[in-house]
Amino acid sequence: MAGQLHQFASTNGVRYFMISFTDLFGAQRAKLVPVEAIDDMEVEGAGFAGFAAHLDMTPAHPDMLAIPDPASAIQLPWKPELAWVAGNCVMDDAEVDQAPRNTLRRLVAAAADQGLVVKTGVEAEFFLTTPDGSAISDPHDTAAKPCYDQQALMRRSDVITEICDNMLKLGWGPYQNDHEDANGQFEMNFEFADALTTADRHSFFKFMVKSVAERHGLRATFMPKPFERLTGNGCHAHVSAWDAADGSNVFAGDDELGLSETARHFLGGIMEHATAMTAITNPTVNSYKRINAPVTHSGATWAPNTVTWSGNNRTHMVRVPGPGRFELRLADGATNPYLFQAAIIAAGLLGIESKADPGERLDIDMYAEGHTVRDAKRLPLNLLDALREFRNDPALRASLGDEVSDAYLKLKGQEWDSFMAHFSSWERENTLDV
Repeated sequence: MAGQLHQFASTNGVRYFMISFTDLFGAQRAKLVPVEAIDDMEVEGAGFAGFAAHLDMTPAHPDMLAIPDPASAIQLPWKPELAWVAGNCVMDDAEVDQAPRNTLRRLVAAAADQGLVVKTGVEAEFFLTTPDGSAISDPHDTAAKPCYDQQALMRRSDVITEICDNMLKLGWGPYQNDHEDANGQFEMNFEFADALTTADRHSFFKFMVKSVAERHGLRATFMPKPFERLTGNGCHAHVSAWDAADGSNVFAGDDELGLSETARHFLGGIMEHATAMTAITNPTVNSYKRINAPVTHSGATWAPNTVTWSGNNRTHMVRVPGPGRFELRLADGATNPYLFQAAIIAAGLLGIESKADPGERLDIDMYAEGHTVRDAKRLPLNLLDALREFRNDPALRASLGDEVSDAYLKLKGQEWDSFMAHFSSWERENTLDV
């Protein structure tokens, strides 16, 4: 009897499935499976060597199997004979705890145990560059204030509209696309959904943007800070939680910002664990060139460097743009789509459990007046500091899961060591004549 994916293929004219999983560093790994073999794969999974990806495994480990989740299947609008489907990783008939999608699924279940459905929307910024990534793709995109630049948007409208048309076909509800604050940078917004759906869409969005850019002879990058003087790529998340029984927004309340007590506790958890979360939301060496950047060409980094929150004020780590939700502005384009959502839920649930207080709301311009706030916690200055903060937050690590936390710390620690072993031109230029 044909399985769900075989039926999906028959209905949509799909010939191949790309069974995909995301490793700890956010890299997407996949196998291309013909529809004739998909029934077995739907039950048994596609086989991978975990050591070959960014997972804490050795060559001696048995096969890791990615069992496709039929609910996640997405037909590629630009290549409709193919479909992408997210896989849940298992080994020896047990879930792989360090697999990021499994981690998020556990946190989604933990929220459900409390009667909550956490919903999020992401704003994943990206640059369109030359094929080698050395420069932005549009040589005429040189304005000092390029945000919302109409002509620059028009010159890349073929790429942006193709991506937006794809999202329309997929039913994601895209609603606005714009040229962002850096030359060559863009943002495309689509409707929010439950955290797992958003993570799957975020993963596919990155895959789609890169693929469409390549079709146009360009390159798309979500690198946090690909160009020194330009604003970096953020990945803001709009967060709310809903009652699983009646579908009401439990973040909606009657305080002056329209937040409930539950929302404030959830936000309190985010604030309390923010410096540790940074290891996940800002996971690369380059990430700290964005959140601790000097003033950019446009005049503002649009990135936080302190753990503060506010009303509708973009100079803080968290802002409340309207009732019943808040925007976390911490993450950058390198964040792992699944671990990002998992960290939000983990910190938020810890906040609800402990009835955490988010602290004083600040409405000042943190870029101009932040120096006047004496007790605001600073965000980590580099990846090593972030990893230390994560290591020193046992509650957050336990909430995410000890195995995934330990594996992440180990592999990211190795990445930091690799960076430190790299001999840079800066060292020679500044130290040769010491």
